[in-house]
Amino acid sequence: MIIFLLILSVLAGVFLGKYFGVKQKFAKNLLILSAGFLITICLNDVFPEVYAEGNSNIGIFVIAGVLLQMLLENLTKGFEHGHFHHHHEEKNILPVALMVGMFIHAFLEGIPLANETDVFNPYLMGILFHNLPISFVLGAFLIQKQKFTTTSWLIIAFFAIASPLGLITGNYFNPDFKVYFLALVGGIFLHISSVIIFESNKNHNIDWWKILMVICGVILALVGHLFHDH
Repeated sequence: MIIFLLILSVLAGVFLGKYFGVKQKFAKNLLILSAGFLITICLNDVFPEVYAEGNSNIGIFVIAGVLLQMLLENLTKGFEHGHFHHHHEEKNILPVALMVGMFIHAFLEGIPLANETDVFNPYLMGILFHNLPISFVLGAFLIQKQKFTTTSWLIIAFFAIASPLGLITGNYFNPDFKVYFLALVGGIFLHISSVIIFESNKNHNIDWWKILMVICGVILALVGHLFHDH
């Protein structure tokens, strides 16, 4: 069921991008909403679980996740932040590099889901919500003449199976390693969500709509957290 949800979230985001990709405001709002949701999941669920293990060095893995995401962005060119319009103008961008960067990102996210059976797990909800804007951007970027090419479908499929493959691979790891992968992904999530939320607004003016979208994302995450607890 979890594997099905992971794949479905990618396909849903891709088709949203196909039909609404030209509406930049829609894409921006979805991205900001997901960032508010994701950072709340990190601070309210992921990090408490990570630090509850009592490992004094676990923070190193969180920092490693932040640094890893910075490296991956050299491949993805900021797709995770919604920066995709400039890709159309860059002749030297390698689709292979983009695919590899996004695959590694999604694969790592899937590993902590190993042996998970709770479809309302907050971490899983964070990934599903996170997949929507990334896949939205991917769908908007790949669409050509109102239809997907064979190459487009291969890229979508490659990304869609990444997290499920991570989940399956995680089943073969020592369960004690889960907390380290969770800390690593927590760092990745923290970097992505904070960049989206805190990147400078035009002329450094207060963007009230952006703040509202973040608050909505936070509320959604908190409601999911409360629902899960009960």
